[in-house]
Amino acid sequence: MKTKKKAGVSLRRFMPYLLRYKKEMIASVILGIFSGLTTVLMTYYIGKSVDTMIDDGAVDFTILMQLLGLLAGILVITVVSQWLIQRLGNRVSYLSVAELRKDAFAHLNRLPLNYYDQTAHGDIVSRFTNDMDNISVACSAVFNQLFSGAAVVVIAFFFMLKLSPLLTAVVLVATPIIFLANWLVAKSSQKNFTAQQKIVGEISGFISEMVGNQKIVKAFQQEQVSQERFEAFNQQLYVQGQKAQFSSSLTNPLSRFIDHLSYLSIGLVGGLLLLSGNQAITIGIISSFTIYSSQFSKPFIEISGITTQIQTALVGLDRTFEIISQTEEQPDGVHALVLENAKGKVEFNHVDFAYVPSKPLITDFNLTAFPGETIAIVGKTGAGKSTLVNLLMRFYEVDKGYITIDDHRITQIARDSLRKSFGMVLQDTWLFDSTIRDNLTYGNPQATDAEIEAAMKKAYIYDFVTRLPQGLDTLIGASGIKISEGQRQLMTIARTMISNPPMLILDEATSSVDTLTEKKIQDAFLQMMEGRTSFVIAHRLSTIKSADKILVMDQGAVVEIGSHKELINKKDGYYHALYEAQFKNQTV
Repeated sequence: MKTKKKAGVSLRRFMPYLLRYKKEMIASVILGIFSGLTTVLMTYYIGKSVDTMIDDGAVDFTILMQLLGLLAGILVITVVSQWLIQRLGNRVSYLSVAELRKDAFAHLNRLPLNYYDQTAHGDIVSRFTNDMDNISVACSAVFNQLFSGAAVVVIAFFFMLKLSPLLTAVVLVATPIIFLANWLVAKSSQKNFTAQQKIVGEISGFISEMVGNQKIVKAFQQEQVSQERFEAFNQQLYVQGQKAQFSSSLTNPLSRFIDHLSYLSIGLVGGLLLLSGNQAITIGIISSFTIYSSQFSKPFIEISGITTQIQTALVGLDRTFEIISQTEEQPDGVHALVLENAKGKVEFNHVDFAYVPSKPLITDFNLTAFPGETIAIVGKTGAGKSTLVNLLMRFYEVDKGYITIDDHRITQIARDSLRKSFGMVLQDTWLFDSTIRDNLTYGNPQATDAEIEAAMKKAYIYDFVTRLPQGLDTLIGASGIKISEGQRQLMTIARTMISNPPMLILDEATSSVDTLTEKKIQDAFLQMMEGRTSFVIAHRLSTIKSADKILVMDQGAVVEIGSHKELINKKDGYYHALYEAQFKNQTV
C-alpha cells in the first residue's frame, strides 16, 4: 500500500514535466480521437462489405469497390495518424524526461557533501541512466497507445450500441474482468520491481567501485572474491527480477484469455440470434462485432503488455524524486557577503563537530591563523585533520562555535566566494576527460598562455606537456592518453597555481611524486604560499619544517601548537614522538 501511494505521488510530481509540452499533447489527443474514429469506421465498413453479398450468392461489385476504396483511404489516414502520434509521443516522453534529468542533476549539485559520502556513487549514476531510460521508454509506450486507445474504446462502444445492445453487453462483461486482473497483478508485483531496481543500483555501485580500483583488486589477488561478490549480487537480481517479471507477465496472457472468451461468446450469442431469425442481426454485424470486441479490449491488453515497463518506470520515478527530495545545502542569505581580495585571517572559535552525533570528532577547537601564515596540521589517521578543511570550506557545518575569515563568520559569506578564495591540492587527484588546457584552467578559464606556461614550469610538467603530440590540446583520460598518478598530481598543483587564490589548502599534495621532484615542488609551493594564508596537512614531517605554526591533533583536539623547533625540543611531546618515528636514525 505504501509503495503504491509513493508511486502515485511520484506520478503526480512528474505531470508538470509532461504539461510543459501542452501543444504536443493536445495534438496527440486530437490525432488520437481521429485515429480511433478511423479505426472504428474501418471495422464498420468491413461489416458493410460482408453484407454486400446478395441472397443468390452474387456480389454487388460496384458497391463493394466503393467500400474497398473507402477502406483504403481510411487505412492510409489511420497509418499516418498513428505515425504522427508516435512522433509526438516520443517527443513529449524524451523531452520531459530530459527536463527531469536536468532538474535532478541541478539539485544534485546543490546537495551537501554528506549526501555523496553516504550514498553509493554507482547508485546515483544508475538513477540518471537506467531509471530515467526506463521512464522514457514506458512514457513513450503509454503515450503512443493512450489517446488513440481511449478514442477507440469510446467510439467503438457507441457503434456497438447502435448495432446491437445485447452483443455490446457481452463485450462489456469481459472488460472489467480484464481491468481487475491487471490491477490485482500490478498491485502484487510493484514491490518486487522496487526491490529489483534497488539491486540494480547496488550492482552499478559495486561495478563502479571495482572498475575504479582494479589495480588494488589485482594487487591483493582479490579477483575471485570480487567475482563471488558480484555473482551474489547478480543472483539476488536474478531471483528478484524473476519474481517481478513473472508476476507482471501474467497480465498479458490473462487479458488475452479473457478477451478470447469474449470473442467466442460473441460468436455463440450472435450465431444463436441469427439462427433464431432476429432481423436486427446480420453476418456483417457479427463480423464487425468480432472485430469491435478485439478493438474494445485491445487498449487494455496493450497496457497489460507494457505493465512491466510501467512498473519499472514508476520505481524509476520514485528513485529520481528521492534525489530531488533530498534537503539542499542551506542557501546563502539575501545579504550574504561576497568575499573579495581576502587578507587571510582565519579563526576557529570553540568549534565542535561530529559526523555522527554519538561520536564527537572535534571538540572545543580554537585556532588563529594570521594573514600570510603557513599552518601545518599533523596527527594520526582519524585525528580530524581533513575534517578541519571540510569545515573551513563549509562542506559540513559546525555543530557548535564558529569560524571567521577576515573577522566575518563564514556562515555570513556566500559559499561560492568563500570556496573561490581557497585553492585546494588534495591527495586524491581529479582530472576529467578533456584537454590538458581545459584541466589546467578549470579554476581560471580566462588564464593566458603565459600564465599557463609559468605554472607548468613551476610544477615541473612543462617539458612533459610540450613533448606531447598536441601539447596543451592533447586529450587525457578514457578518450585520450593515460598519464601516471604523479603526473596527475603535478597537473592539479599547476591548476591551483593558475587559479591564483588568496588562500591555500594542501592535503598531502606531493604524496605521489618522487623525492627529487617533491623538493622542487616544495620550492614552487613556497613561492606560491608567500603572502598567502596556507593550511598544509602532512604526514611527511620533512615537508612542514618551515611552517609558522604546527598543529598537532589527536582525537579532534589540538594537543600541541608551535614551530618545528619549539615542538621538537619537547622530548615527551606528541610531535617529537611522531618525528622520531619517521626519522629515528637522522639528526634533528
